[in-house]
Amino acid sequence: MNRVVITGLGAVTPLGNNLETFWQALLAGKSGAAPISRFDPGKFKTKFACEVKNFDPSAIIEKGELRKYDLFTQYALVAVHEAVEQAQIDFEQLNKNRIGVIWGSGDGGVSTFEEQFGEFVLGDGTPRFNPFFIPKRIVNIASGIISIKYGLRGVNFTTVAACAASNTSIIDAFNYIRWGKADMIITGGSEASISASSIGGFNASRAMSTHNEDPQSASRPFDTARDGFVLGEGAGALILENYEHAMKRNAPILAEIVGGGLAADAYHLTGTHPEGAGATLGMQLALEEAGIEAHEIDYINAHATSTPTGDLSELKAIETVFGASPQASISATKSMTGHLLGAAGAIEAIACIKAIQEDVIPPTINSKDIEPEFAGKFDFTLGVAKAKRVKYALSNTFGFGGHIACSIFKKFNI
Repeated sequence: MNRVVITGLGAVTPLGNNLETFWQALLAGKSGAAPISRFDPGKFKTKFACEVKNFDPSAIIEKGELRKYDLFTQYALVAVHEAVEQAQIDFEQLNKNRIGVIWGSGDGGVSTFEEQFGEFVLGDGTPRFNPFFIPKRIVNIASGIISIKYGLRGVNFTTVAACAASNTSIIDAFNYIRWGKADMIITGGSEASISASSIGGFNASRAMSTHNEDPQSASRPFDTARDGFVLGEGAGALILENYEHAMKRNAPILAEIVGGGLAADAYHLTGTHPEGAGATLGMQLALEEAGIEAHEIDYINAHATSTPTGDLSELKAIETVFGASPQASISATKSMTGHLLGAAGAIEAIACIKAIQEDVIPPTINSKDIEPEFAGKFDFTLGVAKAKRVKYALSNTFGFGGHIACSIFKKFNI
């Protein structure tokens, strides 16, 4: 099996529209939550979200092309551009037949669908759909457009696994390179789901916080007062590369990916297994593939969406795998970014890689009254970032339908 390294990162998030701004905001414990500006939420139970702010893709995407792309694709292209720049890639000097794109998204162009179909329903019945309606809304289009922009003819597909989508895409990219089927893959995920139908639908399922009086403190993972997740949006991009290929072109190597565990809860349409059965299996498979023991993990970026049942089941799974009082520090960065759904795994993988690079754990904010069963067992990195040597970091993501994806990153060592 080939070694696989990460050579580039890019981010568009509610905390900032580039990698460094995002990372510094995480370390500072900033929240991206604010009243919704995308539409009028006056009659909705939840009136806030973690929106991307001051987004301007004009330097990356030509004006004539913008109208062809839903916002989730625009986020993807901007994040990928930053990752490609950091990885110092000159595609014209590489074999494009062996460079692919594996992207993740849960909702794709949901806002495009909502807007266009809404206009049709409110009209006189005459179909006046935009000619780009179908390619703007289909979930796979971001991976296609990324490959078109850079002329990449290698493996190309999109993973759709709800909130585990982009972590699944990262693990798929890892495997394709390990198996020798590609030299380099652009991977990650994007989401732009802050829309009336998304907010209304999640409210109907009682999954979202309604803490409208103080949006910035609404996402409080593991806290006994948590009442649901806060919807976020954005994109995270990673360049995964065969180690020898990266060395040959003198690429900057940021970290190594060494394990990925894919599993299923096989339990409920939207809820997690009460004992965290699928999460337990996913973490165990990732550890087995990485060839390490549980005690070697230094940092766990928890899925931790701030839902009453989901957070508890994940803690039970972590205890099953790692025992009480593990060496690993835990943090829930969704307390700051909100839940980016299909893009969550990508930006959280980036948080893990930055933690490894800089030996610092980003905090969990807002959480004060931790679940009594676990309050004294784990280090939740509450309130303030913590300096700590990080050799191995684990990223957990779980999605509606029971999808489980767990990935392990390692400090790079030749």
